[in-house]
Amino acid sequence: GAPPAQLLNIKHRPAIPRDNADTTDPNRIQVIANTAAFHFAFIEQGGSSLYTTLLQQVSNVEVLRIVASIGGTEIDHFSLWHDKVSNALAPPVAPVTDPETHLTFPNLSNNHEELKQTNLILPEPTRFISDSLPLVSIIRPSSTKNSGAVATIKAFTADNLFKGQSDAFFDAAMELAVKADAAERQC
Repeated sequence: GAPPAQLLNIKHRPAIPRDNADTTDPNRIQVIANTAAFHFAFIEQGGSSLYTTLLQQVSNVEVLRIVASIGGTEIDHFSLWHDKVSNALAPPVAPVTDPETHLTFPNLSNNHEELKQTNLILPEPTRFISDSLPLVSIIRPSSTKNSGAVATIKAFTADNLFKGQSDAFFDAAMELAVKADAAERQC
């Protein structure tokens, strides 16, 4: 499918205060809190794709039930976040700009762009598999390459989710991810 449009691009910004100085300016701490909220969505969206991908590889019925149940919960978490973000980016806390990084969170409550309206709680239709197919609302990606366990570990690592962890941690996580992605459904 087509790459999704992004409301914001948040890169290399703190999602938790680094020290007490980060808590003194109300705009800075609000932007840090908003960054954390958007990071939550990144995790839940990734989880939705990861479990959709893993479902395609599971053979054991009990494991299938577990993966489907966890995946459904991840989808619900993302949907709830998507519904509530409009409240987070509304007055009196939006618009807000971090005076240090200049990251700005807009006020979404008066946005008239179709794809940025706050009442859009379901995924927007997009291209899927082929341009010859009609637009559809889907969970994507759903391929091992783009949303499998290795892709997930790489994305979380690039996002600094595991910052400060040992090389042994990264080695163990990647070893498990490679094994998960190599699993094949036994029919």
